[in-house]
Amino acid sequence: MPAIKKPSEHFDVLTWTGTGGGSGATRSITGLNFQPDFIWEKARSSGSGHQLLDSVRGVGQNKVLASNSSGDEPEAPNTESLYGWLSAINSDGFTLTNGTSTFDNWNKSADTYVGWTWKGGGAAVANTAGSIASQVSANPTAGFSVVTYTGTGANATVGHGLGVAPEFIIVKERTADRSWNVYAKALGTTKFFLLEQTTEAQTDSTKWNSTDANTSVFSVGSAVGTNNSTGSFVAYCWAPIAGYSAFGSYKGNGSTTNDGPFVYLGFRPKFILGRRTDSTGGSWMFDTSRNTSNLADDYFYANSPDGEFTNITTLNIDILSNGFKVRSGTSPSAYINASGGTYIYMAFAESPFKFSNAR
Repeated sequence: MPAIKKPSEHFDVLTWTGTGGGSGATRSITGLNFQPDFIWEKARSSGSGHQLLDSVRGVGQNKVLASNSSGDEPEAPNTESLYGWLSAINSDGFTLTNGTSTFDNWNKSADTYVGWTWKGGGAAVANTAGSIASQVSANPTAGFSVVTYTGTGANATVGHGLGVAPEFIIVKERTADRSWNVYAKALGTTKFFLLEQTTEAQTDSTKWNSTDANTSVFSVGSAVGTNNSTGSFVAYCWAPIAGYSAFGSYKGNGSTTNDGPFVYLGFRPKFILGRRTDSTGGSWMFDTSRNTSNLADDYFYANSPDGEFTNITTLNIDILSNGFKVRSGTSPSAYINASGGTYIYMAFAESPFKFSNAR
């Protein structure tokens, strides 16, 4: 029996169409079976930047971070006062507030939007498991936590509150123009990649102090991207939960006959983020709320403000009851299926394999 029978109680995807309205007008987006602690939103039909907010840092104007930008909280690429912002987190969704201009970020009339949402542990609590004290909103059942901490500039550990070792961690300094540093267990302890860039995974032993995360802490070295002295950081931490979430890697085969690699997850995925790590590659994002049947060929790049890419023949997948299958037509994109290319992924379930139906 899977540990999580209803993944939608811990992770889900919302889609909506903007209604516009006047400056300062509010609108509630509902439909979740939980109160979200991490919200990652993107305009589908326009080039507005990604919008990342969480309950630990708080919401409102000047709290957004953008996965496609290294900007700090007050200087993220879109001006919230003009284009709208997320003003409250609710028991089953969130509230939007229109800005003074065209509301592009969240609620422009007739524009479409998507929000990927995760349940943490509600209000943050102090965590002293690491050598750096942290504030943590943790959901150990679903292997997810939001962590904030202040950097020391020297080798240290940070408590994550999960009770199991996270295998995917995204770290961002909030108070400086600094890149998003990503730890993936599949890459090893001296590798990292930058979420807002397309460069290949890089080697730097000072990012994670050459140490894998364990059941209570993750490690940071002296690198400014993960432990800048006196810098304020946020980290999003995920651990694998059988039947609910998976993190790993696959090798591309370069197939030109729609026969790319199959990636076994043990569940039908609701959301997948993948990335090439041995060469240039954007971080592509699929979900079944937008791709309601196979082929799944509508996606975003986490590193780009571009709107949704649709009906793409060179970068697509089938979403299956127990994983996903790379397709990508007669000319596969190197971003998803170059021959011998190395790719990492993170995935979250729509339904455990035992209860999955074919699409």
